[in-house]
Amino acid sequence: MTADLSQLVKAYDVRGVVPDQWDETLAELFGAAFVQVTGADAIVTGHDMRPSSPGLSRAFARGAAARGVDVTEIGLCSTDQLYYASGAFDLAGAMFTASHNPARYNGIKMCRVGAAPVGQDTGLTEIRELVESWLDAGTETATAPPAAAPTATAQTPGTITQRDTLKDYAAHLRGLVDLTSIRPLKVVVDAGNGMGGHTVPTVFAGLPLTLVPMYFELDGTFPNHEANPLDPANIVDLQKRVREEGADLGIAFDGDADRCFVVDERGEPVSPSAITALVAARELAKHGGKGTVIHNLITSWSVPEVVREHGGTPVRTRVGHSFIKAEMAASGAIFGGEHSAHYYFQDFWNADTGMLAALHVLAALGGQEGTLSDLVAQYDRYAGSGEINSTVDDQGARLAAIRTAYEGREGITLDDLDGLTVTAADWWFNVRPSNTEPLLRLNAEARDEQTMQRIRDEALTIIRA
Repeated sequence: MTADLSQLVKAYDVRGVVPDQWDETLAELFGAAFVQVTGADAIVTGHDMRPSSPGLSRAFARGAAARGVDVTEIGLCSTDQLYYASGAFDLAGAMFTASHNPARYNGIKMCRVGAAPVGQDTGLTEIRELVESWLDAGTETATAPPAAAPTATAQTPGTITQRDTLKDYAAHLRGLVDLTSIRPLKVVVDAGNGMGGHTVPTVFAGLPLTLVPMYFELDGTFPNHEANPLDPANIVDLQKRVREEGADLGIAFDGDADRCFVVDERGEPVSPSAITALVAARELAKHGGKGTVIHNLITSWSVPEVVREHGGTPVRTRVGHSFIKAEMAASGAIFGGEHSAHYYFQDFWNADTGMLAALHVLAALGGQEGTLSDLVAQYDRYAGSGEINSTVDDQGARLAAIRTAYEGREGITLDDLDGLTVTAADWWFNVRPSNTEPLLRLNAEARDEQTMQRIRDEALTIIRA
């Protein structure tokens, strides 16, 4: 293995191919660096079902314990279950998962006490630099002798203990959304062989739900389809099963089950923007019609409209969970949502949990007699393109070409909050560069399908020129 930490350490997490890009030796160093940078005196770790996850997680724990830090291992868990443990027990935490990435990948999502994120601007850069310095000094393990000064062991190593948190996690979520009095619902859940297969049976147990499970067997090789429901190809099985079963809805989770995707009774996808608006309305009702709701700049116009209609204050932010969580904390927001189906709750330490969003959808649907398609129609008001990726040679040049094409046109505004957003009275589109690939990502929306298609195609012509 040749460790290139510039490729391994991303904006929000650590992620790469095992063992080509990283292994248990490096995980141990990350454990030591994590506790040194955060100053934590106790941490919690958890991992998903990937074959490499238990070994990497245990190595990280060894590295932390060698620095005198006590480690609580909660074992197999979803990412939001790790956030629950961090928040409920006041511990910094590390989750071993590569989310929706293919089987050979693995990664670490780190947080401080109270599930506060550790990203590039909040400690991850320092962690990377510390590990790099140790590698340059020839240090191979966090339990190296004192001669390797940066990673010398503590006089008294920390303890490593195990704790099961699944029932406590489920009870906490169910305490936030009352499902006891809803009408009976039939729900198909596609866990994609990921951690939803671990959490859903416990969270749903005893509720008035008929559960039709799909791919609940924990298998980090993903034998049925990739655990990335954002790709339409990966929800085809769910859509078919919902129609076959005559179910009320279908829910798909990604690999680490921190995101949920919904299809209605017809098997049609429900946009994450519509789910964001629906949950925002419910959270605002719970808070007396007052509160701030965060949404990123490529969620639908429907979201801020619904928030205002229900007495709330919408706040627009950049794409990315570190920006959302920072704004949640700064503004005291009660809820936040992204186009990628990440949903953030003040009642969940401002962290994202797909399971809590799913419970809100079930409660909303089961609290009335109509279908899900009828229910979400009030929250899904515009025609959207979805995210369209284009490979380009020069991201800056293509963005400049779009700016040149639109600036100065009457009735059109441009802003640079995240990439370039072009807005008119009846439509908008945003173009953002990928941080890791030579791609531009286009999202467009309009008041009708014909206008959306025209604007989408016009922008793509410039992007792909």
